[in-house]
Amino acid sequence: MKKFVIGDIHGGYKALEQCLDRSGFDDNKDLLISLGDVCDGWPETKECINRLLKIKHEIHCLGNHDDWASDWMRYGSMPSIWTSQGGMATLESYDLGKTIPEEHINYLSNSVLKYEDNNCLFVHAGFNWYVPIEENDKHEIIWDRNLFNDAIKHPDNVYGKYEEIFIGHTTTSRFSDIPIKYANVWFLDQGAGWEGKLSIMNIDTHEFWQSDKVETLYPKYHGRRK
Repeated sequence: MKKFVIGDIHGGYKALEQCLDRSGFDDNKDLLISLGDVCDGWPETKECINRLLKIKHEIHCLGNHDDWASDWMRYGSMPSIWTSQGGMATLESYDLGKTIPEEHINYLSNSVLKYEDNNCLFVHAGFNWYVPIEENDKHEIIWDRNLFNDAIKHPDNVYGKYEEIFIGHTTTSRFSDIPIKYANVWFLDQGAGWEGKLSIMNIDTHEFWQSDKVETLYPKYHGRRK
């Protein structure tokens, strides 16, 4: 089994397919860890989740956009901060709520906050490394940017007990268009929800593959860009 990790997909089904194809990912044999935010931005959230459900070994870490979308699917919640930050694309992907498969509701509601494997940690945004990961609440794990910022400022640090940490959430597009590592933290969000590319990485070898710029795959849509 090969093990892969993928960054924030944000409704970019075409980019997801490119990453899976270019990396040679095997739906039946390989493991895919998604760092969250499969929802919101580009127009194909429904197609993205359908595609991920076809993968035999897939672990989805909850992202903040997934949390918003899950609340809408289950409770009808539609805060303006969500709809203005890509949520409208998810609403439209599901025909404004007319076509929400039960398995999609379960997919998001059963997402994990963290995943640990072979001394590696996978979370959407970050965590407070001064306390055990188990003491971090959902908000810290799906929203916090302190790990991202601190790792850049202190690249010689080791955060937590982990050999490597993989995060998404905060785009690197202002300084890197490829996955990049500071300290023991890999940044896997290259701005696929905006103007950038989607990245997938082999966890063991660190070889990575990327989609085309997602905005070129959906020229009639603006993604999370205003």
